[in-house]
Amino acid sequence: MTNKPPDVQVLVVDDQQLIREGIASMLDVQEGVSVVGTAKNGQDAAEQAASFKPDIILMDIHMPVMDGISATESIRRQLPDVQVVMLTTFDDESYIIRSLQAGACGYLLKDIPVRDLAQAVKLAHAGVYQLAPEIAGKLVGNLHSAGKPINNKSADIDLTEREFEVLNLVATGLTNREIAEQLFVSEGTVKNHVSNILNRLGLRDRMQAALFAIENNLVSRLDK
Repeated sequence: MTNKPPDVQVLVVDDQQLIREGIASMLDVQEGVSVVGTAKNGQDAAEQAASFKPDIILMDIHMPVMDGISATESIRRQLPDVQVVMLTTFDDESYIIRSLQAGACGYLLKDIPVRDLAQAVKLAHAGVYQLAPEIAGKLVGNLHSAGKPINNKSADIDLTEREFEVLNLVATGLTNREIAEQLFVSEGTVKNHVSNILNRLGLRDRMQAALFAIENNLVSRLDK
């Protein structure tokens, strides 16, 4: 008999009580997810995270006392095993980049269906970073329209065309399996490409690779 894995422990952070409690109550009835607490601002979130040590924190951005981005940076520094997913109404590129730089492993919008939110929580806990499709598209689209030149650092990167292609797909939030299906290769091949990319760029994980690709405009390289 297969043992059921433990529920993913979640802390919900939002300054609006109705939204905070609504998200918590809807999420808590989803299979495999358990809400261990709620917080009304970033400072409250940091204190509760230290007490509960949840697996995932769903973090709003605009809040009094301490905003969500500052709270994310503080929590990730103090509790590196606790993952933070931003859950907000703001799709501004600067918020997205700052959140990811602060250590968030995902950026989702509040219009997400609750079942999709529960799935995103589970995937984030499994190490798969989460970007709402419209957020990933916005980042890539803004870089294309801005026509930013690739800086000297990125121009000197020694990656194969296939590795650039994989990096491009990583930056849009696809999993290894999804990348493998899109490129018609095995999942193991994709894992090898990702490992090579991280080693060559001196990066720690997929999130850093995605940030590097976005910030250095590497996502548009394949179109050139």
